[in-house]
Amino acid sequence: MPVVRYRTRDLTRLMPGSVTAMRRMGKITGRSDDMLIVRGVNLFPSQVEEQILRDPALSGHYVIELTRTGALDDLLVRVEARQDQEQGSRLQSAAELTRRLKGMCGLSADVEIAAPGTIERSQGKARRVIDKRPKG
Repeated sequence: MPVVRYRTRDLTRLMPGSVTAMRRMGKITGRSDDMLIVRGVNLFPSQVEEQILRDPALSGHYVIELTRTGALDDLLVRVEARQDQEQGSRLQSAAELTRRLKGMCGLSADVEIAAPGTIERSQGKARRVIDKRPKG
């Protein structure tokens, strides 16, 4: 019987064997190629999105921007506010999101709340991560 392997980069686990000849996979929990390593911490954009969606004042449109200052990586999360939000509410949402991100993954992130409609939209898969760190 041939063994077929696919490198899908999906994160999952193999279920225990059963009476069938083939083993099954468990529920897919994420993708390994979406993972970022920032200051030695593994970070998935879906984790950031989860924290953003917990705040009703923020929309689901966001961009994660990575830069490097000296030897340290800097993390900037730029997220759009909903249409009906005022400036004071935006500042409070930014502070709350910064606190939740620090508690979730231990990383300090700069959070920038953008006006509605200012974050670039894309056709097809959204480009959520902009990595400006030097390669090498």
